Amino acid sequence: MTGSDIPSSFRLAYVPGVTPTKWVRVWHERLPGTPLELIQVPPAEAGRLLADGGAEAGLVRLPVDRDVLSAIPLYTETTVVVIPKDHAATAAEEVTLPDLADEIVLHPLDDVLDWEALPGRPAIERPASTADAIELVAAGVGVLLVPQSLARQHHRKDLTYRPVLEAPESRVALSWPQEEPTPDLVEEFIGIVRGRTVNSTRGRAATPPQPSAKEKAKAKAKRAGTATGSTRKQAATGRRAGTAKGGKPTGKRGKPRGR
Repeated sequence: MTGSDIPSSFRLAYVPGVTPTKWVRVWHERLPGTPLELIQVPPAEAGRLLADGGAEAGLVRLPVDRDVLSAIPLYTETTVVVIPKDHAATAAEEVTLPDLADEIVLHPLDDVLDWEALPGRPAIERPASTADAIELVAAGVGVLLVPQSLARQHHRKDLTYRPVLEAPESRVALSWPQEEPTPDLVEEFIGIVRGRTVNSTRGRAATPPQPSAKEKAKAKAKRAGTATGSTRKQAATGRRAGTAKGGKPTGKRGKPRGR
């Protein structure tokens, strides 16, 4: 890639609950001259932002429009129920959907779980956002099912959560607009997310790391020391072969003559 081919920055969109910190850190280590700009976007708007060119790539929640966007699934999140700390369900390590049958289950408009049928009893109105639903849980109005990362993001001292068995789960993916070929910086970020080393990035020929000047000098000194030690060993072996104990010549040149 030539200098003129490198964009001034790489824009990475991400939805609430996703933490791109570790990948951003690796980016800065590998491409210190190319700034990475983070753009937080609501889940419902992430696909449109990428399709319109508002970001080069995004950490989004599936599904996405595969006719427009490419995607690599990264991980699946555990679904939890957010409840007050004095709720009866805190006595269990995990709950089931039937356990919530008598609960008012809040269903915010920005919900990211694909429900065929919401468990429990519906609230009179749907909260506008997950943040609003969290406030209603704290007020004792109902309970809320969300991916675990969102429960952590909206943590409150008076609330806790428990995993919910057999509930729909949210999958997080790296997504980008479909282009041929895939832009170089997108390939770079794909390599980082997939854990490729700096020399195994797709599309690059692997180049063995070159030793530093200090390492070269150290290796040269070691080779010189090895050669010197070998010479000394050979000399010592020769002396031992021609001398007796104490360093005196043996003087033995065959059997003594008989008298």
